[in-house]
Amino acid sequence: MVQPPTRVCAATGRPLAAGERVYSALTDEGGGFVRRDYAADAWPGPPAGAIAHWCGRVPAAHAPRKPTFNEELLLDCFRHLGDRPEADRAAFKYIVALLLMRRKRLKFEDTKTLPGGASVLVLRDAKGGGRHEVLDPKLTDAQAEAVQAEVFGLLGWE
Repeated sequence: MVQPPTRVCAATGRPLAAGERVYSALTDEGGGFVRRDYAADAWPGPPAGAIAHWCGRVPAAHAPRKPTFNEELLLDCFRHLGDRPEADRAAFKYIVALLLMRRKRLKFEDTKTLPGGASVLVLRDAKGGGRHEVLDPKLTDAQAEAVQAEVFGLLGWE
């Protein structure tokens, strides 16, 4: 599981106030995703090896938010995951792929069955034309909801 936005500047340790401009970076460390948030005046630029980075505003603590989908950010996460075999990574990539399909950035082309019976989605990038294969991890509805919540939490879309 990935930590949600911390509301604390990773560079200075000072609390980030609601409405303040914030920069966030996503890295892959020790087999897990790590999100770091920075105050605008302390942003050192994206860390080496960052999967993605973005700018936004710190939401009010209890304000309901409707997710704003950043397709390029999702696509960066999707590409970074590559063909990693770890079950949690496969589930994360599958959910990100479904979100990108929902946004019509990835188009469904076909499914194929691998030796052993595993199912793979064959997708094409609607803009770049690249072809991607995504293992279907056969998630239950509850598992899919949990992974989607993790994706949303990681990217601050909760």
